[in-house]
Amino acid sequence: MTISAMASEIGESADVVANIVRSRPAARDIAQRIGIDSAPLCVVCGRGSSGHAGVFLRYLVETRLRLPVSASAPSVVTAFCTPLMLRDALFIVISQSGRSPDLVAATKSARASGARTIAIVNATSSPVADEAEFVVPIEAGQEHSVAATKTVIGSMAASAGLVAELAQDRALRSALDRLPERLHRALALDWSEIADDLVKASAVFVAARGLGLGSAREIALKLSEIMRLPSIGLSAAELQHGPRAALSSRTPVVMMRVMDETAATVDALAEELREQKIALHLCGGPLGSLPWLVEDDPATDPITMLVPAYRMIEQAACARGFDPDRPPRLSKVTETF
Repeated sequence: MTISAMASEIGESADVVANIVRSRPAARDIAQRIGIDSAPLCVVCGRGSSGHAGVFLRYLVETRLRLPVSASAPSVVTAFCTPLMLRDALFIVISQSGRSPDLVAATKSARASGARTIAIVNATSSPVADEAEFVVPIEAGQEHSVAATKTVIGSMAASAGLVAELAQDRALRSALDRLPERLHRALALDWSEIADDLVKASAVFVAARGLGLGSAREIALKLSEIMRLPSIGLSAAELQHGPRAALSSRTPVVMMRVMDETAATVDALAEELREQKIALHLCGGPLGSLPWLVEDDPATDPITMLVPAYRMIEQAACARGFDPDRPPRLSKVTETF
C-alpha cells in the first residue's frame, strides 16, 4: 500500500520540532537584539495555514508579552497602496514558501516604516526572508503534499520558541523540550470516530478557545481542503452565539479543550451540546471523547492536537478515494497580491 506524502510528512513533525528546540540559541540571540520593551504593538502577517499559526502566536504574544497584536491585512499595502505607520512595532511574518508577493510587500513596507521585522519561514532563501531584518528558520525540509502539516507544526513551535526567549519564560522552554516526544506519541492516537460522522455531514464546526483557536481553524481548513467538506473554525465562545443556530444532526462539532483559564467554559459548552443531541467530538478534559495524552502545557498541547487530527483527515480522505496530496484546483504555493 502506497503511503501518501501527507502521511509521511505528519510523521516527520516530531523531528522538525526537535531541530527547532536545538536551534534555541538563534532565537535567543534575536530576542536579545530585538528591543521588545520599546514596541507599542505586534503585527502578525500570514495567510492560510500560516495565518492559523499567526492566531496561535497572537495569543502567546498577548498573554506572555502583554503586547496588543493586530493581524496584518497585506492588501492595505498591495491593493490600496497605503503604507502603515509601524515605527518601533514588532512585525512577524509567517510563511512556508516565503514567495507570496503580498507577504513580501507587507514585510518590505513594515521594515521601511521602522518596524522590527521577523520572518518565520521554511524557505530561508526566499524573498520574504530577504526583506526581514531577522529570520527564524523552520527547517522542515521540502513538503511534497499540497496540504501543509509539518511546516504548520513547525511554524507554531518556532513561534512559541521565539516568545519563550522574548519573555524569558522557563516553563514554555521546558514545554517545548517535551514537545517532540509528545508529537511522536500523538501519532498513535486514533480519532477515526470523527470520520464516521463526516460521511453524513453537510458541514463541520471546529471550535476551541484562546491558544487552541489557531489549531481549530487549521483543522477546519484541512477538512475543507482534503475532505472537500465545508468547515468553519471558530472560538468556542462564538459557538454560543449566532453560529449555534446552524447546528443540527448533520453538523458535527469537533472541539479542543486545553487546561487553562478557558477550560471551564469549554466543558460547560460540551455539556450543553450533548444535552441538545449535537454530535460532539471533544479532545481534552474529563468530558473528552477523543483519545488524548496526559495534559501538558496549554501553550504546546494545541500543537500536539494537530497530529491526530491530520492523521484522521488523511486516512478518511484515502478511505473515500480522495488524494490527500493533490486536492483539486489547488497548488502548493499560492501567490496572492
